Amino acid sequence: MAKLVSNVYGDALFELALQQDKIDEFNEEAKAIVETLQGNEDLSKMMCHPKIVKEEKIEVVENIFKGRVSDEIVGLMVMVIEKDHFKDMEDIFSYYIDQVKEYKNIGVAYVKSPMELSSAQKKSIEKKLLDTTDYVSFEMNYEVEPDLIGGLVIRIGDRVVDSSVKTKIYELSREMSKIQLKVGETAQ
Repeated sequence: MAKLVSNVYGDALFELALQQDKIDEFNEEAKAIVETLQGNEDLSKMMCHPKIVKEEKIEVVENIFKGRVSDEIVGLMVMVIEKDHFKDMEDIFSYYIDQVKEYKNIGVAYVKSPMELSSAQKKSIEKKLLDTTDYVSFEMNYEVEPDLIGGLVIRIGDRVVDSSVKTKIYELSREMSKIQLKVGETAQ
């Protein structure tokens, strides 16, 4: 299976950062670039416009970023534009940021709860996650979702722990419908 464009360039940037011992520097620059791209929809539209030639796009990127981020990062951005992958630029730098978190053993947790959690509850959840995983720290993201009724849904990467009342009710109703089917089948 072919690797995603973001993975190929993100991995290359990560390897370069390791070789040059610039992981933190590139990470800060990557965050700034992602923020810039997310906050400037017009820039993205212009950079993806088919009637604007690559040379002009490269000039725009150099004018915006040269002197503000390292030459290696600008060089990567130019290479991405030359290969017609500007649409993947944000994903490339987001992937790099995720690689740095993995390298530094920093987990990213998404916690949904039916109501706002107190700071003590948040600290307790983070402590429990640190105790039960190999991560040394966590970047915690909290979201209130009243439909959960009670309990929590915690996602770390592709792992999900769902102890919400909503899910328990759903599972219980599924089990009840199976019982009703079996009772109906034996009556025939």
